Amino acid sequence: MLKLNSEQRSQLRSLAHSLDPVVMIGDAGLTDAVLKEIDVSLNAHELIKIRVFGDDRQARLDMLESICSQMEAAPIQHIGKLLVIYRPKKEESQKSLSTDKKGKGLRTTTTFKPGSGSIKNRVKKVVLKGNERVTAGGLVKRSKARPASAKKKALAK
Repeated sequence: MLKLNSEQRSQLRSLAHSLDPVVMIGDAGLTDAVLKEIDVSLNAHELIKIRVFGDDRQARLDMLESICSQMEAAPIQHIGKLLVIYRPKKEESQKSLSTDKKGKGLRTTTTFKPGSGSIKNRVKKVVLKGNERVTAGGLVKRSKARPASAKKKALAK
């Protein structure tokens, strides 16, 4: 189980205040499916709220302890039927997400439109998609699919 000092817990409690519960534990208790969903949520968000639909306080405390020990997480708060849990993201999962990027994606470019007379030069930052380009005049154009020639169409048949 992850250990945090009181200052870190206090900071995480304040961050968790605005969160909604992402996992609900019903009458069946801690099943494998619920534990898997908690793991997925912790990987995605680091800090999560869990709602337990049970009236037994001791059962909720046992669930909190069990979840934290199995998920290697830290218990942040237990108020009523809400449990707040924190587990920092693993570095290897963050690295693998950044290397899986395919295609050009979005890129930022600076455009320049020259002025004339009393109009000043205009410099502007623009976000371009993968199929867009900036013309010499500073306009953003999308690339279009070129139609195949009649000769290529005839050869394809």
